[in-house]
Amino acid sequence: MTAQAGVDVPVVRPQGRATRWLGGDGAFRVAVTACSAVVLVTIVAMVIFLLVQGFDAMRHYGFFSFLTTARWAPSEATATSSSPNPYGILQFIYGTLITSLIAMILAVPVAVSVALYITNFAPLRLRRGLSSLVDLLAAVPSVVYGFWGIFALLPALKPIGGFLASTLGKVPVIGVAFSGPYFGYSYFAAGVVLAIMVLPIIAAVCREIFATTAGSWKEAATALGATRWEVAMVAVYRPSRTGILGASILGLGRALGETIAVTMVIGNYVLSINKSILGQGATMSSVIANEFTEAVEPFHLQALFVVGFWLLVVALVVNIIARRIVAAQAAL
Repeated sequence: MTAQAGVDVPVVRPQGRATRWLGGDGAFRVAVTACSAVVLVTIVAMVIFLLVQGFDAMRHYGFFSFLTTARWAPSEATATSSSPNPYGILQFIYGTLITSLIAMILAVPVAVSVALYITNFAPLRLRRGLSSLVDLLAAVPSVVYGFWGIFALLPALKPIGGFLASTLGKVPVIGVAFSGPYFGYSYFAAGVVLAIMVLPIIAAVCREIFATTAGSWKEAATALGATRWEVAMVAVYRPSRTGILGASILGLGRALGETIAVTMVIGNYVLSINKSILGQGATMSSVIANEFTEAVEPFHLQALFVVGFWLLVVALVVNIIARRIVAAQAAL
């Protein structure tokens, strides 16, 4: 209280914004932290669940014994401790990685090209329509891709598969990866279907990245006499390479875990590793989808939970490696 003209006037001290909103900031911080923790807790809970469900099989055969063989023969499983592990999953890991690799090789160049065309070359009246058409591919259910793959894609790929088998299949060293014969159902067909499925994801992210590229860079390149193609390459593509890698990671995550469409076109050969991409095989997700309803052999269902655990491990490892590549690229 201060005296002014004989009257006591209360002194009002205005509160700062930080003081007024301290309670709100604290609540927001707690809410954001809790939401972040949910993600970590969910991943940890999934890992624990898969380990618990597959514990009997891992205790019986050994934790790493599933990774030391490529033979999957549930009919040979017995309850005796002396029997070798008939649930080898190396062929499923190989199938998961090779189909995802084929998908990324096919999808990334096309997706980046589509995004560049939409943002830099397409007429303004066509850009929105083209963007919507590309995005519609992501809305198509997986089973529809599978049916389309069986009745339309497989017949269309037979000439291509036959050509690869008759040419690259006879080249020393790399010929192993393209050896025939080619009957349609194969890693190659599954990779093509995956490429079509992940293309809209990569294209959509790249389109947003290209659209937010600094306009001053484009103006500077144009002022220096660069053509539209040179502007797209120098002022749009090169500064966006880190973002393109990030978009590719999102597509890779979809490719690694895709189930139904891959199951319908890959052939589901589970006995051993088929090294040729033109041969039939299986992925970690496809074998789970095919066999979990009929898992009656000893430790069969538990072994499928082990497959799910290693699928989660593979997905996490691949994403960690990919993100380190993105971080290294961004640091250049």
